Amino acid sequence: MDDPSGPYGDEPRRSPALARPYAWTEGRTAPSMEIAVEALVETTSAGRAEAAYLSSSALAEVTELCVRPRSLMEIAALLSLPLGVVRVLVSDLMEDNLVIVRDTLSDTSTWDERHDLMERVLHGLRDL
Repeated sequence: MDDPSGPYGDEPRRSPALARPYAWTEGRTAPSMEIAVEALVETTSAGRAEAAYLSSSALAEVTELCVRPRSLMEIAALLSLPLGVVRVLVSDLMEDNLVIVRDTLSDTSTWDERHDLMERVLHGLRDL
């Protein structure tokens, strides 16, 4: 029997989306800025205040999910949306200052920092 709860038990699991990806992004397929899959997305105070008034239910869902920081990949998984769609949605929200994105690495990150991040990601995947 299917468990209606999400991977964390407290969030509902959505059934896979049947609409085409561009239906959520108004025909756009590329985000306005590049966002790494491991980047953490968090809703700003303005985003919390405006969530109910957003033009798209998908945008509102992203702002509601990101009240606590979540990775781009986690958002895609929880909403059952393609990663590319979530990138476009998050970049739209960033442009409107409704979410902030924190990269885990910068252009000046050392090889050791990058290697450490990959080890943590692999360890987390194995724990799943």
